Amino acid sequence: MQPAPNPLRWSLRDTLAATALFAATAAVVLWQNSRIGVLWDLSYLLDSAFRLSLGQVPYRDFPFAHAPLTFLLQAEIIKLTGRVVFHHILYAAIAGALGTVLTWRIILRTLASNKQGTSAWHTAFVLALPLTVLGVYGIFPIPFYDCDATLAILITLYLLQRLATSSTPQHWLSITAGAAIVLPVFFKQNIGLPFLLASVAGISLLLLWNLLRRAHAAAKSPLVVLATITTTLAAAALLLHLTVGLRAYLRWTVTFAAQRRMPPLSDMVGVYIDASLLWTLPCIAAGLIFLLVPRLRFRGSSFFATLLLAAPLLRTLTLFFLQPDPDDRTTNLLLLWPAVLLLAFVVAICQLRRGFTLASLLPFITLAAINGVLLSQQLWGSTYAIWPLFVILCAGLFASLPRETKPTLPLSALFAATLLLCGSFYLAGEERLSYANILNGAPHHSTLPALRGLTVRGPDLPAFDQLVAFTDTHIPPSDGIILLNGEDPFYFATGRTPQFPVLLFDPATDPYSPVELVHEARARNIRWLIIKRTLQTQGDPTPNRAETIQLLLKDFAPYAQLDNYDIYRHL
Repeated sequence: MQPAPNPLRWSLRDTLAATALFAATAAVVLWQNSRIGVLWDLSYLLDSAFRLSLGQVPYRDFPFAHAPLTFLLQAEIIKLTGRVVFHHILYAAIAGALGTVLTWRIILRTLASNKQGTSAWHTAFVLALPLTVLGVYGIFPIPFYDCDATLAILITLYLLQRLATSSTPQHWLSITAGAAIVLPVFFKQNIGLPFLLASVAGISLLLLWNLLRRAHAAAKSPLVVLATITTTLAAAALLLHLTVGLRAYLRWTVTFAAQRRMPPLSDMVGVYIDASLLWTLPCIAAGLIFLLVPRLRFRGSSFFATLLLAAPLLRTLTLFFLQPDPDDRTTNLLLLWPAVLLLAFVVAICQLRRGFTLASLLPFITLAAINGVLLSQQLWGSTYAIWPLFVILCAGLFASLPRETKPTLPLSALFAATLLLCGSFYLAGEERLSYANILNGAPHHSTLPALRGLTVRGPDLPAFDQLVAFTDTHIPPSDGIILLNGEDPFYFATGRTPQFPVLLFDPATDPYSPVELVHEARARNIRWLIIKRTLQTQGDPTPNRAETIQLLLKDFAPYAQLDNYDIYRHL
């Protein structure tokens, strides 16, 4: 009898599967960009990256509340390929596609390492299918720090998983994984920092456990990982100190960011308070008991247990067809999260009984990263970039089911069908991006070369083209400009050098009071004030907008009025 093929050995079917997942995910991201454009976030990303490409230094030269790596990556794209927005869209498509393929390989290794047999490959592929629409960059299809942080975490989990399942110590893998653990915190603080802390805590406990057992050979790998984390953090701190100043970096990315974003504790834990848990958790627990306790098994018990485990998915599918309201459909889809997170935590604790290993710690590290996002933003809608982590947790749950009952593939098929159907409508309806009017009006394309490839619905792009034409004619390139509220990619589109510290006037990015803002404008000899009257964003988040404009207009006089912009010149 020939042994079963190793599902982890790369073959032709793996190449075909990877190509299909990659192409489908990238196509979804490109399709998303062909129909929507979120000016608020896109302008902040592009204008900030452009000023970095000019050599302006964040944290030291101007306030900057976000970690730098996403902006530095986009700045490098600008320096290498010029100012063309499609290049950044293409980056998002490639990064999103890589995230889906990586997640598929993580899922496959999870199922294979838990002896799911020949069905592991098929189950992994089925579980990865929803990520073609719910991938890292599916819902939010432009370069963004949350999405990049998740991709960095997926890379790290893949390396840690390979390290955990390696039969022989591989120091190069330990070093690479240790360095990768540090990266997410420099993409996004609220997802990277919990991931880093959980990784350090878990690997430290693993090292201590092995030393107490006198398993010195097993202690080498966690020791190398921890040493690499320490070295990488020290190198990053030194680099920050020499370039922007470590104190300035911590001031803006930790102190200021926490002041503007950190919610009350009651709001943070509120994401776990939902009435649906009162029945979903008991159903799932009963299903697991029937599967895991041999004495309770009876004829048809596997089918009955599978129905209990599938109850939350069946509810989501049923309500999808019964509730036509997109908001209700989105809510029902997102309500899968709390049950899965709580169940994954319980199962991860139970798995520790089989041994305290790096593999048994990975679910806790993944949960820490997810909760860092959810608890800091108090929004289930903020799951837009971390669906791959959700699928990884679900794969771990499927892998924990006893193989002899064989419910894994049917459950995974139902899971994939639910996420594909509900996720596709969630993506198409863009409930997550409802803070902007992105689906209203006819689609428009800019005439500006730098914005080639950008599609925005409504009148924003034609009005912005008019503004750029006006500034090219009437405003000298050397004159400083303030644009309120800054939701247009003005500097990226025009190539002008930003001269005011703040580009986007939002509580999370603008540290100035109205008086301080006017003082900065005078100190930097700002000559022009441009106010956008009607925003794509729902409501104007500019802090103290009325007072700020009132104080600024003491120094500026009306100069021109365009279709959607009021132009003022310094007195």
